[in-house]
Amino acid sequence: MTNYNKEEDMTNNIKIAPSIIAADFSCLRKEVKKAEDSGADLIHIDVMDGHFVPNITIGSMIVEAIRPHTKLLIDSHLMIENPSFYIKDFLNAGSDIITVHAECYGRLRPASKGRFDFPKEVDRIDSRLLIKDIRKIKSSGAKAAVAINPGTPLCIKEALKDLDMVLIMSVNPGFYGQAFMPKILPKIRDLRKIFNKDIEVDGGINDKNAKDVIDAGANILVTGSYFFKSKNPKEAIKRLKFLTWR
Repeated sequence: MTNYNKEEDMTNNIKIAPSIIAADFSCLRKEVKKAEDSGADLIHIDVMDGHFVPNITIGSMIVEAIRPHTKLLIDSHLMIENPSFYIKDFLNAGSDIITVHAECYGRLRPASKGRFDFPKEVDRIDSRLLIKDIRKIKSSGAKAAVAINPGTPLCIKEALKDLDMVLIMSVNPGFYGQAFMPKILPKIRDLRKIFNKDIEVDGGINDKNAKDVIDAGANILVTGSYFFKSKNPKEAIKRLKFLTWR
């Protein structure tokens, strides 16, 4: 693969993806509209099953519920075991992007094997299994992405040519509101050298660390509490999009 020139192809191409895990679910339609009106580019759906991560959130019915109420792309981030079983459900519900986790396609480290041993981490994956699911997603017309937990190395290189996006987790998945982990920045830099498509970062993103993330090579920022708990959501997105380049 050839080296990617960030200055030529990525300048000011920053996209913001509010994660509805931090939204007020009593008025979800209003919250999605707030994201759209504030200048967001995507809606991020954190799907957790209580097995891959120590929390349970939402399923495909939420995607189906919000799909008629926004023109924004919906990225369904499947933090679940056996994502293959649920890809069709999320596609049928209206997802534009399906993100599966690399850790679901490899042998878990000994410290991650137990039912209650989190975070889930691997050292390598079976690329054939991952590519099979990627192609299942893309055959429907949706985009395919893979997520990597902070402790998992960049073990997806054989699948990069088939992917539309890579999501680098900057917290251990399971709960929103966690602090950003700077240790993932070298992983973003290494990925950007060999991957010329979207790199998304999820976890603890705010106006204090967004510049570091973008300078490393990311161009899509997932924001949960920073956006939905903001008194001025338009300004929150504006700061992430534009102040990062100063």
